[in-house]
Amino acid sequence: MTQSFGQQITEYFKGANEELRKVIWPTKNETVRLTVAVIAVSLSAGVFFWVLDAIFNYALSTVLK
Repeated sequence: MTQSFGQQITEYFKGANEELRKVIWPTKNETVRLTVAVIAVSLSAGVFFWVLDAIFNYALSTVLK
């Protein structure tokens, strides 16, 4: 026996709602702390690759002169 399309949609959203109730959402403190960590790591990586690019650019321009 197959379910109608409407019943399938209803079951899908019931299941999704049950799963959302199981989620443990982060606190405001955790969200702020992790956001700061992501920004710090992104900035660090950006500076690292900028310095690496400058070194390679200098080395390549020295070799090609």
